Amino acid sequence: MRTTVAVVVMVMLCLMMVHADVKPQRDFNLQRFAGKWYRVGLAYDSPGFVPYRDKIKASMGIITPQANGNVNLTMWDVTPAGCQSKLYYYEKTTVPGQFTYFSTRHNMVKDITVVDTNYSEYAVVLKHKVFNREYTQVALYGRAQRVKIDVIQKFKAFALSQGFPRESILTPPPAENCPPSGSGR
Repeated sequence: MRTTVAVVVMVMLCLMMVHADVKPQRDFNLQRFAGKWYRVGLAYDSPGFVPYRDKIKASMGIITPQANGNVNLTMWDVTPAGCQSKLYYYEKTTVPGQFTYFSTRHNMVKDITVVDTNYSEYAVVLKHKVFNREYTQVALYGRAQRVKIDVIQKFKAFALSQGFPRESILTPPPAENCPPSGSGR
């Protein structure tokens, strides 16, 4: 019993250290980060997500900086009910490139870190929170619905370095007409 508890504690500490080492984009610039992004890659190993892996499509979002440094993110996702939009409110922290937001799905505050971006082509973003279990997700965003293969490889390497198994790392196909073409986006 003691051995099992010690092993579990060591594994939890190692996992926490992996994420503690993640730093935000150096000299992060929110104004350059603003605008339209497509989520073209996703690493997520929640058992509840497994049945949906083959159904997910690339989604589109718009980052809108607020005067106080917070961010509004409007995301459009294809669901069985059609194209749905959702608004997220990211609160700035004292570290540029790091934000928090309240996840209504998990009923908790999560940390968001923009790990790497060149602003004009791609961004790698980490969502993380430890609460009864570890909730972690890595997303690859592109300014277009398709990104270069070297960017995808960089994203996959980062996700693997965070402990994600290969089968939990996805690069979904583009969504068709979501948001609808006539929506002004």
